[in-house]
Amino acid sequence: MTTVLTYGTFDLFHIGHLNLINRLAELGDRLVIGVSTDEFNAGKGKTSVVSYEDRARIIASIKGVDLVIPETSWDQKVSDIKEHDVDVFAIGDDWRGKFDDLKELCEVVYLPRTDGISSTEIKQMLRVLDPQHITEMQEALAVMSRLLEHYRDLT
Repeated sequence: MTTVLTYGTFDLFHIGHLNLINRLAELGDRLVIGVSTDEFNAGKGKTSVVSYEDRARIIASIKGVDLVIPETSWDQKVSDIKEHDVDVFAIGDDWRGKFDDLKELCEVVYLPRTDGISSTEIKQMLRVLDPQHITEMQEALAVMSRLLEHYRDLT
C-alpha cells in the first residue's frame, strides 16, 4: 500500500484544489491531507476566509481522501511521515525545492498547479466587496464626477 501525504490551507475551495487532490490520489492507495489550522496560518501572516473546522470537513468529504490531520507547524512533516508510514510526499510545484530534505524519508513530488486559479487571486478579487474599499471607490467616483463637471463647465 502506497501512502501519499500533502498539506495545504484549502481556503475558498476551487477547481485547482480538486485537481490537486485528484492527482494526489492517483499517486497511491491512501491519501493523508494536512489542513493548515487558523492558528498556524496566523503565524504565517495568512487569514483564511473559511474556518479550519469547515475546511477540514470539506477536504475529508472528497472522494479519495482517507485521512485529514491538522497542520499546526512547519516542523511536523517528519513526524507525520513516520507516524502515517508515508511513501510519497507531494505538493504543488510552487513549493519546488522547499521540501527536498524529506527525500531521506520518502519520495518527494512537486505537482503542477492549475493555471488561472488560486485562493489568493480570488481573495484579491473579493477585496472590492470590503466596506472600506467600497467607500474608497465611492470617493474616487465622486472626485471623478466633480472633475467631469468642471471640464463640462470649461467647454
